[in-house]
Amino acid sequence: MQIAPPQLAAHLQRGLKSLYTLCGDELLLRQEALDAIRATARRQGYTERSSHTVAGAHFDWSEVLAAGGSLSLFADKQLLEVHIPSGKPGKDGSGALQQLAQAAQANDALLTVVLLPRMDKASKAAAWFAALESFGVVVEVQPIERQALPQWIAQRLAANGQRVEPGEAGQRTLQFFADRVEGNLLAAHQEIQKLALLYPIASAPALGTDAAGASVLTYAQVESAVLNVARYDVFKLSEAVLGGKPLRVQRMLDGLQAEGEAEVLVHYTLAEDIRALTRVKLAMAQGRPLPMALREQRIWGVRERLFERVLPRLSDANLARLLQDAHVVDGIVKGLKHPDWPSSGWNALHRLALALCAVCAERVPAAGGQRGANPQPAARAQ
Repeated sequence: MQIAPPQLAAHLQRGLKSLYTLCGDELLLRQEALDAIRATARRQGYTERSSHTVAGAHFDWSEVLAAGGSLSLFADKQLLEVHIPSGKPGKDGSGALQQLAQAAQANDALLTVVLLPRMDKASKAAAWFAALESFGVVVEVQPIERQALPQWIAQRLAANGQRVEPGEAGQRTLQFFADRVEGNLLAAHQEIQKLALLYPIASAPALGTDAAGASVLTYAQVESAVLNVARYDVFKLSEAVLGGKPLRVQRMLDGLQAEGEAEVLVHYTLAEDIRALTRVKLAMAQGRPLPMALREQRIWGVRERLFERVLPRLSDANLARLLQDAHVVDGIVKGLKHPDWPSSGWNALHRLALALCAVCAERVPAAGGQRGANPQPAARAQ
């Protein structure tokens, strides 16, 4: 049985099951789900808790099985937590988890929670995961994507009795907040808690509160209080570039550089997009339908939608120039110089990313019209 994280609270109100599996890479949301299960368990008499972290291939699963089968002298109900950071329990662990899943149905005094990272398709097809899903409840935590982050922040602020200003001013505040905390949900939570301490709910409606007494946050208050704790994923850079969002691209590149990301990895991400666009364009020229060409290049999900939007905007000349630029930048990030390009690897990466971004942001020209000249992102590349 699978449920979404927002459904967990209502599910727990109807009663605890004997087995839960929490999986996902978003640590804050996974921890909050675990805290909700723990709190419900305490209220229902599970006063003893044991926790085991599976580390290495030689982990002794007999300790976990013994903990699940033993009765405490001081409590008649216990909570057993099994953390598997790698998501790979191994052969012994596979058997142990299947045994725990089956035993959970026959032991009302034991509540078992298994914690896993994000699971791929192959792992979900394994016998041990199928047993966890069959005999218990699986809660799969999904990351909060950038476009959903402002709404998530607004909901968290509302839970603290706070909100931003109405209309465009409030949306600007939420977008600024999201830019500051993107990719770092734990830090985002801390910043929201900090705002609750700095600007608490007034005891009665007053200046800075709405009619209900909620604290109204201004852009200036958020700007002065919220730290820049964003963490960027190099593979998310691809979405920003193909989406034609130059300001976001520059911000992500600056963040990746500050975090010490390898220049060659950033270049590989950009170059692979250019190569993939070229291969799909060539396949279409040879008569393949776009969906088939995308599947052949293993492009799906968000990238598939971006490719579908971008490909009509790209000419063969654009792609040839971008391929040549990617070749030049490959040399620069490996220490070679080029007379027409910046000597700094990061400046060269800015120039390549913004060149691709500019082409992706262009409008498809009307019939008989001419494509506008590509804007030159020279300010970053000088």
